[in-house]
Amino acid sequence: MTFTTRPELRGTFGAVSSTHWLASTVGMSILEKGHTAFDAAVATGFTLQIVEPHLNGPAGEVPIIVTPAGADTPIVISGQGPSPSKATVAYFKGLGLDIIPGTGLLAACIPGAFGAWLTLLRDYGTAELEDVLAPAIYYARTGHPLVPRIARTIGEMRELFETHWPSSAELYLPGGVAPQSGKLFRNPQIAALYQQIIDHAKSGKNREARIDAALDFWYRGPVAERIEEFCATEEVWDVSGRHHKGLITAQDMADYRPLVEKPVSVAYGDYEVFKCGPWSQGPVLLQMLQILKGTDIADLDPMSADFVHLVVETAKLAMADRDSWYGDSSDVPIKALLSSGYADIRRALITGKASMEVQPGTPDGRNPNLPPLRKVGTIAQPGLGGGEPTVREAKLPNDKQGEPALTREGAQRGDTVQVSAVDRWGNMVSATPSGGWFQSSPVIPGLGFSLTTRAQMFWLEEGLNSTLAPSKRPRTTLTPSTVYRGGQPYMAFGTPGGDQQDQWQLIMLLRHLHKGMNLQEAIDAPSFHTDHLASSFWPREINYGAVTLEARFPEAVREDLAARGHKITVGDAWSEGRLSAVAREMDGDVQLIKAGANPRGVQGYAVAR
Repeated sequence: MTFTTRPELRGTFGAVSSTHWLASTVGMSILEKGHTAFDAAVATGFTLQIVEPHLNGPAGEVPIIVTPAGADTPIVISGQGPSPSKATVAYFKGLGLDIIPGTGLLAACIPGAFGAWLTLLRDYGTAELEDVLAPAIYYARTGHPLVPRIARTIGEMRELFETHWPSSAELYLPGGVAPQSGKLFRNPQIAALYQQIIDHAKSGKNREARIDAALDFWYRGPVAERIEEFCATEEVWDVSGRHHKGLITAQDMADYRPLVEKPVSVAYGDYEVFKCGPWSQGPVLLQMLQILKGTDIADLDPMSADFVHLVVETAKLAMADRDSWYGDSSDVPIKALLSSGYADIRRALITGKASMEVQPGTPDGRNPNLPPLRKVGTIAQPGLGGGEPTVREAKLPNDKQGEPALTREGAQRGDTVQVSAVDRWGNMVSATPSGGWFQSSPVIPGLGFSLTTRAQMFWLEEGLNSTLAPSKRPRTTLTPSTVYRGGQPYMAFGTPGGDQQDQWQLIMLLRHLHKGMNLQEAIDAPSFHTDHLASSFWPREINYGAVTLEARFPEAVREDLAARGHKITVGDAWSEGRLSAVAREMDGDVQLIKAGANPRGVQGYAVAR
């Protein structure tokens, strides 16, 4: 949608796009009260924790790209919490593990989302703490209509909850009965917790002090103490098939502060694209853009086999660099990885045939060091709840409209959400919350939420920038985006989808910039991805040459790609990606506010006023 306003007129507010209709309307209500896009994003984020608990939760993580009106560049608030101070390779090896389990307590990192959202609110917003928490409290206490995907996921997790995670069964199977789609579902524990936080913070002498008091309650008070107690005393079943305690301590919680950082970026024609640093997979999008600059991508039909082939082969190269070089380390050669000269070298590796190799480059002449590459299907372990990606490895009979489906190992995969917002003044934000979904870890009694399992993204092999170490951020897949045009903030966007996030964002961006598709058209157009990469999620497998296309691609395109050597899987017609986007530009003295949301799954929503 496009909404036209004059910036000086009252009664014009902005736009919010997210992965859930109800959360988007909450964000718009904050804008209508005169607050900023930052306040709207925070309220939307807290609401998403309630209405999409299978996709994110209060103890998850969120990277946020913040663009204040008139800023030359955005800033990044890293809500990706680090590993506990006790987390070492030796500790995990001593447990007989060579992969960090994707569920339970061992994979828990310090919950960063609460700190990041409140840092955004305190440092850039105008709303009170109570303003942004009130909608989440209301829907947690009164209830929200349960979307079909959540009801189905609870049903698939029922055996695990009843057998191993009784605290989750108590909340999600009230009275032993699985909740039904469309019926109201409540989480009174979170409602009570957030009300406690508001009551505790009321004594603060000003807005900033009240927000700081809430942060103390969470990280240096009752919440931290309860998390430590749970991790220290509960032995929780995970996908390793065994029971383990957690490692997070109250001191780990107290030591945590969200990092505020500069983004990384590359120029692409008249545009500059900004991403989080290499502690995320964000620079993958930038590397792909650099490679594609020297190709005929702008002239290709985005529904053609040539377009798909070029994007897929480019993604393979960037992902190989991700797996070899990225991590929360000062040793990442990010300047070299994003340079045009390096892109020239990488581009020369693309041929007319599908590559079956994993080819990291040699930035600054340094030799790459890849993690172990386990072919898909070689890891056979029991378990429910592992993983994150939206995309399934194959089209399964019960996998409709992109809903979660059981993998071969019986693992129930979770996912992620997205918030994009812009206001009448030109403030802009893109955030990708995730983690703490109820499939990942048991509910902590009295708190009403599960811990994140993002530590599964660490490797236990030495010598990688993403090797596990104490108090280190895992190399997350979460990757929001912001685009400037002509030196001015233009667009904020992102998507759930694990390893596929930057692939889907690239495809949408190329169609928008080169083919003139508006945001909604670019989001709606048929999409695709490759799994020719080391999965970031348990059990860390690679599917060599695999490309998944939505069924809306013509059969001739699929046949052409297969002839080039790609291993083609045809997904459902509307199954690839869950993009949300907002944009702002001036046409003379008239402001154009744009928004688009994903129709896949019939859940995303964009609203502008």
